[in-house]
Amino acid sequence: MPRRQVIAALGIVLVTALAVTAFADAARSGEGQAARSNLTLIAPAAAGGGWDLVAREAQQAMRTGNIVNTVQVVNIPGAAGTIGLNQLAGLAGEETTMMVTGTVMLGGISQSGSAISLQDTTPIARLAEDFEVVAVPAESPFRTLDDMLTAWAANPAALPVGGGSAGGIDHMVAAQLAQARGIPVERMVYTPHPGGGELTLSLLSTAAGTVGVGISGYNDFRDLVESGQLRVLAVVAPERLQGVDAPTMDELGMPEVDLVNWRGLVAPAGITPEARAELEQIAREMVGTESWGEAVTRNRWVRSETYGEDYDRYLVSEQSRIDDLLKELGLA
Repeated sequence: MPRRQVIAALGIVLVTALAVTAFADAARSGEGQAARSNLTLIAPAAAGGGWDLVAREAQQAMRTGNIVNTVQVVNIPGAAGTIGLNQLAGLAGEETTMMVTGTVMLGGISQSGSAISLQDTTPIARLAEDFEVVAVPAESPFRTLDDMLTAWAANPAALPVGGGSAGGIDHMVAAQLAQARGIPVERMVYTPHPGGGELTLSLLSTAAGTVGVGISGYNDFRDLVESGQLRVLAVVAPERLQGVDAPTMDELGMPEVDLVNWRGLVAPAGITPEARAELEQIAREMVGTESWGEAVTRNRWVRSETYGEDYDRYLVSEQSRIDDLLKELGLA
């Protein structure tokens, strides 16, 4: 392996190890304390991505709403969130920790064959839906999604598409787009990134091996779209996103490209019913704050709160749906 690749690989291992250590320290600091006093939120991805954004917005809402005295966010990136999931699984019975989760993690669980799933956690709340977009650099020759798909179909290998973790929602949306345009999924070149920050750097870079098209949640691209550095070609949403001048997949005649991301919270397995009820109540109070309401508007989310047995059933059915979809798309 070239020296540069060895250094990069060691860097990834070191960052992950430091994150796991920080998480363990944070979890230990909450032992024996009520969640109202000291709460840890795990963002199972690098800073700057969608899970991190949800965790930071929740942290702010809990603080400004005087819901929890101390809220800390710990990032544990890697493997579509399953590294964070494995760390959470090691905290059975710990009542002052929650982790952000969603569609990407379900894909990671399915693709990796992980022995640990969301059934090994305590579901707390589904919070909101988040929407995917297809974006290109401002100087890209692609002015419309049809421009991009025409070039992609002509030579799939010449147009790498970037997104988040392999098997995650970005990857699945890319595969749905390929299928809709008759591009064999096995010819698609998909380049995964550990977070939204890394993806945007790749999109804006002129170095060899970078990507020309990015698929991710709108908020990963928002600042660069608003500054004119990126252009959104399409949104994967039932309606246009407010303030975003780009058509939906329905408008473009591709209703089969329809994956919607969702954001939720889970806690470690083995907590008491009383502790689960308290964490659910914290989530209910959090989504009722002015701060969270502003976050929903600012980030162009759609509220979709679900708790209790309804959320339990949703996680089971959603994992089954994602398992089937990955197989159908040839990504399993």
